[in-house]
Amino acid sequence: MKVEAGKVVSFHYALYDSEGTLIEQSPEDTPSLCLIGANNIIRGVEAALKGHAAGDHIDVEISPEDGYGPRDDNMTQRLSAKYLRHAGKLRPGMRVPVQTEEGQRWVTVLKVGLKTVDVDANHPLAGQTLRFVIDIQDVRDATAEEKAHGHAHGPGGHQH
Repeated sequence: MKVEAGKVVSFHYALYDSEGTLIEQSPEDTPSLCLIGANNIIRGVEAALKGHAAGDHIDVEISPEDGYGPRDDNMTQRLSAKYLRHAGKLRPGMRVPVQTEEGQRWVTVLKVGLKTVDVDANHPLAGQTLRFVIDIQDVRDATAEEKAHGHAHGPGGHQH
């Protein structure tokens, strides 16, 4: 069975930056699950998976445009520290949630002042070319419930 829209693919992956440094990888005992066509993973990885089958090995470079997007310098801003009290003692490099008009968004703390905090709302991997090494474990039809919910269920996927 080939990976295509409406299928659930289970896979192990390793993610590397452009220098070859390992950024993250799936747990050895739990492959990641993804419902293809539901926009749950970055565009470049989904495109790389399509047409492959269980047992296939994929080594793909993903451009920023097909990954986490280009960096946008307009996504850095200065906030009143009162909006980040919930996060405790802030330090540069911390990732903290903030409430926006579009809902909760994670930001990276750049600088902490007495009354203000400079944050960056870009994804930490925005602007980077990434390399994914993927081993497909299984491909199956999505259940009606998974299609209705827009994501895969079970270990490595979403669990209700």
